Amino acid sequence: MAVGQQGQCDFPAMPAVAGIRLGTACAGIKQQLRDDLLLIAMPEQASCAAVFTQNAFCAAPVQIAKAHLPQRPRWLLVNSGNANAGTGVEGLQDTLSVCASLSEILGCDPRQILPFSTGVIGQRLPVDKIAVVLPIATQDLAQDHWEPAARAIMTTDTFPKGVSKVLELDGGTITINGIAKGAGMIHPNMATLLGFMATDAKISQPLLQACLAAAVEQSFNRITVDGDTSTNDACVLMASGCSKVPEIMADSGHYRVFAEAVLDVAKQLAELIVRDGEGATKLMRIVVAEAATVDEAVQVAKTIAHSPLVKTAFFASDPNWGRILAAVGRAGVDRLVLEAVQIYLNEVCIVSGGGCAPDYTEEAGQAVMDQDEITITVKLGRGLVSQEVLTCDFSYDYVKINAEYRT
Repeated sequence: MAVGQQGQCDFPAMPAVAGIRLGTACAGIKQQLRDDLLLIAMPEQASCAAVFTQNAFCAAPVQIAKAHLPQRPRWLLVNSGNANAGTGVEGLQDTLSVCASLSEILGCDPRQILPFSTGVIGQRLPVDKIAVVLPIATQDLAQDHWEPAARAIMTTDTFPKGVSKVLELDGGTITINGIAKGAGMIHPNMATLLGFMATDAKISQPLLQACLAAAVEQSFNRITVDGDTSTNDACVLMASGCSKVPEIMADSGHYRVFAEAVLDVAKQLAELIVRDGEGATKLMRIVVAEAATVDEAVQVAKTIAHSPLVKTAFFASDPNWGRILAAVGRAGVDRLVLEAVQIYLNEVCIVSGGGCAPDYTEEAGQAVMDQDEITITVKLGRGLVSQEVLTCDFSYDYVKINAEYRT
């Protein structure tokens, strides 16, 4: 059950992005109940940017997609149910085999295909199952298939995740759509498990890459569910170039508006992932303010977010503020002045002057902890920098979901 009010996690109405087509099919990789294969097509003039996991055991499709990205890709091929990670040379061969099969159908260079996989690690990719349904995915290509696409990439997700935004520029419009999947093994170190954003803007590949990197850093790199960085993390931003708005240039006001919109879409997708954290019952916003640097603020926020003791206390709705204090203290902040630190649960000050805030009451803390969305604010008293990290609690269901992941 996702965290949030009714409607917050509903899939939105998403307009077509001119030039971008999506098709799905069921290969039966791990289950037969829904489609598990996604094909995305881009027009010839499109630009494509991507960022990938920094996990040293990066999956075979990540390695191939990195190699293919400079070849002006036209197609994205995504499967769920199998990560094709930890599969060695055979995994690379399997990925290349699938790309070759698709290229024969499309009549394109295999290097124009970016492959992506998500699912169980350490198992060979069922190449034959995928090859059989590739024609079905190609025949299904359409501009309005965003929700089926979002569903096809799900693994332990409880709902499909999508966000859309339309900009008005120079009397024309630019559309930005995004879908993502992820609920567990979420501690991105570049992006989320899988995220695909598309726009009809005209923009060069280097500028699109810079835009994506900046957006990822402030969105997907500011969330964590369990502190585990996936072997398959990838985030892609495609630009079809089909909008009638003039090309977006680096030094223009249009770029600033466009970059802010891409960031907004990425942030909304990232929040949906945390709301759908495996077994989550609470959404926690951790705001570290008055820090000396961005790195310092993120370090403190992530130390709190990764603490199993903090996360289990929130699941129990237990205002055990000592666990938050302990996390701040071990975050590695150089020469931290304890008396200057203040910690809040929503608007309730729980720590000040080096200990429990004089006005704090257990009743006030409990009233906050009983809510399903809570903000933890830490003021370090060291500077002017503020950063936010989103996380969720650890429940019994998190253990159950991951204990039974392969069954």
